[in-house]
Amino acid sequence: MIDIDFHKRFQKHYLKRIKCNKNLDILFHKRVELFAVDINNKLLNNHRLIGQMKELYSFSVTGDIRIVYQWIDNEKVLFLDIGSHNQVY
Repeated sequence: MIDIDFHKRFQKHYLKRIKCNKNLDILFHKRVELFAVDINNKLLNNHRLIGQMKELYSFSVTGDIRIVYQWIDNEKVLFLDIGSHNQVY
Protein backbone atom coordinates (compact mmCIF):
# COMPACT_ATOMS: atom_id res chain seq x y z
CA MET A 1 0.00 0.00 0.00
CA ILE A 2 1.28 3.46 -0.90
CA ASP A 3 1.64 6.16 1.75
CA ILE A 4 0.20 9.52 0.61
CA ASP A 5 1.06 13.04 1.82
CA PHE A 6 -0.68 16.23 0.74
CA HIS A 7 1.06 19.45 -0.29
CA LYS A 8 -0.42 22.70 1.06
CA ARG A 9 -1.42 23.73 -2.50
CA PHE A 10 -3.21 20.40 -2.99
CA GLN A 11 -5.17 20.88 0.23
CA LYS A 12 -6.21 24.40 -0.79
CA HIS A 13 -7.32 23.33 -4.29
CA TYR A 14 -9.10 20.25 -2.95
CA LEU A 15 -11.24 22.41 -0.64
CA LYS A 16 -11.95 24.94 -3.38
CA ARG A 17 -12.49 22.62 -6.37
CA ILE A 18 -13.58 19.21 -5.06
CA LYS A 19 -14.96 19.24 -1.50
CA CYS A 20 -17.88 21.53 -2.39
CA ASN A 21 -19.26 18.93 -4.85
CA LYS A 22 -20.50 15.91 -2.87
CA ASN A 23 -20.48 13.47 -5.80
CA LEU A 24 -17.03 14.56 -6.92
CA ASP A 25 -15.74 14.31 -3.35
CA ILE A 26 -17.04 10.73 -3.03
CA LEU A 27 -15.42 9.78 -6.34
CA PHE A 28 -12.17 11.46 -5.25
CA HIS A 29 -11.98 9.30 -2.12
CA LYS A 30 -12.73 6.14 -4.11
CA ARG A 31 -9.98 6.89 -6.64
CA VAL A 32 -7.43 7.70 -3.93
CA GLU A 33 -8.23 4.40 -2.18
CA LEU A 34 -7.83 2.59 -5.51
CA PHE A 35 -4.55 4.40 -6.18
CA ALA A 36 -3.20 3.40 -2.76
CA VAL A 37 -3.76 -0.32 -3.40
CA ASP A 38 -3.45 -0.64 -7.21
CA ILE A 39 -1.54 2.18 -8.86
CA ASN A 40 -1.78 0.48 -12.26
CA ASN A 41 -5.57 0.11 -12.33
CA LYS A 42 -6.82 1.19 -15.76
CA LEU A 43 -9.55 3.40 -14.22
CA LEU A 44 -6.82 5.74 -12.97
CA ASN A 45 -5.06 6.34 -16.30
CA ASN A 46 -1.89 6.81 -14.26
CA HIS A 47 1.03 8.18 -16.28
CA ARG A 48 4.27 10.11 -16.15
CA LEU A 49 4.11 13.68 -17.38
CA ILE A 50 6.35 15.20 -20.05
CA GLY A 51 8.10 18.49 -20.72
CA GLN A 52 8.71 20.79 -17.76
CA MET A 53 6.70 18.43 -15.54
CA LYS A 54 8.66 15.30 -16.53
CA GLU A 55 9.51 14.42 -12.90
CA LEU A 56 5.80 14.31 -11.98
CA TYR A 57 2.93 11.88 -12.50
CA SER A 58 -0.81 12.21 -12.87
CA PHE A 59 -3.93 10.09 -12.56
CA SER A 60 -7.60 10.70 -13.26
CA VAL A 61 -10.42 11.14 -10.77
CA THR A 62 -12.90 11.78 -13.60
CA GLY A 63 -12.49 12.33 -17.31
CA ASP A 64 -11.25 15.88 -16.65
CA ILE A 65 -10.24 16.01 -12.96
CA ARG A 66 -6.60 15.05 -12.37
CA ILE A 67 -4.30 14.60 -9.41
CA VAL A 68 -0.67 15.55 -9.99
CA TYR A 69 1.88 13.91 -7.70
CA GLN A 70 5.53 13.07 -7.24
CA TRP A 71 7.28 10.06 -5.76
CA ILE A 72 9.13 10.74 -2.50
CA ASP A 73 10.50 7.20 -2.26
CA ASN A 74 9.42 3.71 -3.36
CA GLU A 75 6.39 3.65 -1.06
CA LYS A 76 5.45 7.29 -0.56
CA VAL A 77 3.97 9.97 -2.82
CA LEU A 78 3.17 13.65 -2.39
CA PHE A 79 -0.05 14.90 -3.99
CA LEU A 80 0.81 18.33 -5.42
CA ASP A 81 -2.36 19.55 -7.13
CA ILE A 82 -5.91 18.60 -8.08
CA GLY A 83 -8.24 20.11 -10.64
CA SER A 84 -9.28 20.05 -14.26
CA HIS A 85 -6.76 19.40 -16.99
CA ASN A 86 -6.42 23.15 -17.65
CA GLN A 87 -6.04 23.97 -13.95
CA VAL A 88 -3.20 21.59 -13.14
CA TYR A 89 -1.10 21.65 -16.32
